[in-house]
Amino acid sequence: MDPKSNPNQISKIGDLKPGVENINIRGRIISVSPPKTIQTKGGLRTISEAVIGDETGRVKMTLWGKHAGSLKEGEAVEVRNAWTSAYRGEVQVNVSSKTELQVIGNDEAPPIDQIPEKFVKAPEDYRPPRTGGFRGGRGMRRGGFRRGGEE
Repeated sequence: MDPKSNPNQISKIGDLKPGVENINIRGRIISVSPPKTIQTKGGLRTISEAVIGDETGRVKMTLWGKHAGSLKEGEAVEVRNAWTSAYRGEVQVNVSSKTELQVIGNDEAPPIDQIPEKFVKAPEDYRPPRTGGFRGGRGMRRGGFRRGGEE
C-alpha cells in the first residue's frame, strides 16, 4: 500500500498498513468509548476511540475533534480520507477534521458475529517517519562527573 492511497478505493481492514494517508474503509462499529479531553503538543484536544471491523479483521480508530463521540455501536459506516498509524504493535485508523464519516446501509458491512477477532498488526520493523522536534535520548553529554580524573 502506498503512503498515499487511491482517493476512491475502499481498503479492506485486514490489508491496512501504518503510515498511509487518504484511506477509505467500510465496516461495522464493534465498540465505542465516550469522548475524553487529552493534552497534546498543540493544546487540549477531544478524542474518542472506536473499534471497526469487516470480514478481514478489526482495527482501533481514534476520532479527533468534531468526530469524537459521533459513532454508535452496531452502525455500518464508511470512513473516507482517514490515515493510519501504529500503536503498541497494532495498526490504528485516525479520523480527523478532514475525514468524512457516513452511516451506510446495514447490508454493506458484516454483522459483528462475522467479523474476525484479530486486530491488524503493524509490521515488526515499522518505525514512524521522523517529523522533527524532540528526538529523545541524551545525545552528547557535557559537563558533569568525568571518570578517570585526578582525586
